[in-house]
Amino acid sequence: MIDLIQVLAAADPQAADSANLVETFGIHGSHIIMQAISFTILAGVLWKFAFKPVMATMEEREAKIDSGLRYAEEMKVKLAEAEAEKKKILQEASAEAKSIVTEARQTAEARIEKSAQDAIKAAEDITKKAELQIENDRKQMLAEARSEISRLVVATAGKVLSKELTAEEKARYSESASSTLV
Repeated sequence: MIDLIQVLAAADPQAADSANLVETFGIHGSHIIMQAISFTILAGVLWKFAFKPVMATMEEREAKIDSGLRYAEEMKVKLAEAEAEKKKILQEASAEAKSIVTEARQTAEARIEKSAQDAIKAAEDITKKAELQIENDRKQMLAEARSEISRLVVATAGKVLSKELTAEEKARYSESASSTLV
């Protein structure tokens, strides 16, 4: 490069001032080449040991961030699906609970109705039995009363007639007294 400046300075007199300028500032071609080589070596070392690992770490972090963002999006979708599923399950459970409650009410009403009917039937049975018992007791009392009245009629007739009545006469008087009582 300096050689090019010297060639230009020889061809053009104004360029000679440039050559003086290079010598004035101490620009030497060997120094520039050495600095270029040093810079290239330094840039290579920095690239290999500094920039390349930093870039790899940055790419790795970027991949992790992208992965995390994708995972977060997937989780949002799954959360929305889970919420929808939860809502669906709650609705189904609510409907099932209503169905169970309705069924329980119907069963309870049926049992209450059956119990009421059973109680009414039992009360009617008890009433019929009581009426039958009362009728039987009344008939028995009437039979006992007839028997007693017949005995009294026979005893009275025997005293009135002042004699002992035979079995045949006792039966006839009893029959006669019984028929008039009915």
